[in-house]
Amino acid sequence: MKVILLKDVKGIGKKDATVEVKDGYASNYLIPRGLAVKLTEGSKNVLNKQQEDRKLKDAEDKALAEQVAVKLESITLEFKANTGADEKMFGTISFKQIEEELKAKHNIVIDKRKFIDKTPVDRLGYTKLRIELYKGVVGTVTVHVSSSK
Repeated sequence: MKVILLKDVKGIGKKDATVEVKDGYASNYLIPRGLAVKLTEGSKNVLNKQQEDRKLKDAEDKALAEQVAVKLESITLEFKANTGADEKMFGTISFKQIEEELKAKHNIVIDKRKFIDKTPVDRLGYTKLRIELYKGVVGTVTVHVSSSK
């Protein structure tokens, strides 16, 4: 029996794949558990429509991420840090602080786990940080840390 997988099934195939399985396996396991539907003209049309919708949403999300990347290029975040006698910082500027500053002052929501450069800002001056906004879309934000003296 030919079925369309609704979810990834180990050893069978990935979501949206059309696979041939034994009749009993399909009717007793895959279909009752909501893992697959029988391949018909109607289900094939629904699958094609869902794939088109996903492609459109993917394109919209990528365009939005590219707009945010352009906006990030012009942003410089300012932070003050306590320093010692030799102008060495106490502590670091964390990704969470950067995320909160972007949200509060520029209304840009970015997940702190999306930072590509995993080293926190731990020195005075300007630092450029890369952020993966979407698959293949990378934005760069500039962080300026100055002494609080």
